[in-house]
Amino acid sequence: MGLTGRHKITIAVAVSYFIALFVSTHIPIPKIVYKAGVSDKWLHFLAYMNLFFLLWFSVFNDKKANWRKLAVWVIFLGAIICGGVDEISQPYTGRTCDFWDFMADAKGVSAGLIIVTFLTFWPSLLAVWAISIFGEATLISADLSEIAPILDAVYHVVAYAGFTLIWAQLINLYLSTRTIISRFLLMISLPFGLMFFVKVSSILLGRYFTTMEMLLSGGAIIVAAIATWLSARKRYQ
Repeated sequence: MGLTGRHKITIAVAVSYFIALFVSTHIPIPKIVYKAGVSDKWLHFLAYMNLFFLLWFSVFNDKKANWRKLAVWVIFLGAIICGGVDEISQPYTGRTCDFWDFMADAKGVSAGLIIVTFLTFWPSLLAVWAISIFGEATLISADLSEIAPILDAVYHVVAYAGFTLIWAQLINLYLSTRTIISRFLLMISLPFGLMFFVKVSSILLGRYFTTMEMLLSGGAIIVAAIATWLSARKRYQ
């Protein structure tokens, strides 16, 4: 049986992601990372959680992980080894090999394994995306909007629009409601809930966020929901 379109995209994204991850860990750390006060342990955790997600669904299109199967541990150990090789090879490019970075990698891989144990592709993608958004909000200790305003704006638009589109896909797959208005309200409920949860958590953790970030995130949610809502409306007419 041939690969589905989504499966092919997942494989392509996984290959591109792995290359980008390897390159980013073997070049000098950008000054913006220092200025923003980024926790590199959080970055390692999130990076390898996403890597395991992509590796798993590149091999298994939409299957949960069964810990009794050898394939689960082959992929798990493969991702762990990638983290180890990544750290060991960094001194050759002027970076530092850090055992605790490797441990953060391993924790990220473990988190990815736990997610795919209970969830198939789309729910897993939603969970990984949400954790990544939350992680970004908690690992930044400076106002990125002042350091890199364009990057900050693009991030918030892509992050929340992407989350909304993934959530809309789950609604289409698993929820039977056919009322257009109710679907639209459902589409924006979880994304806005995540946005407010992240912002409240940021306040409690002493992190910074701006009104513009809220506007960009909320606007991205509305636009993505309207686009999906209009598409659904055409299908049902």
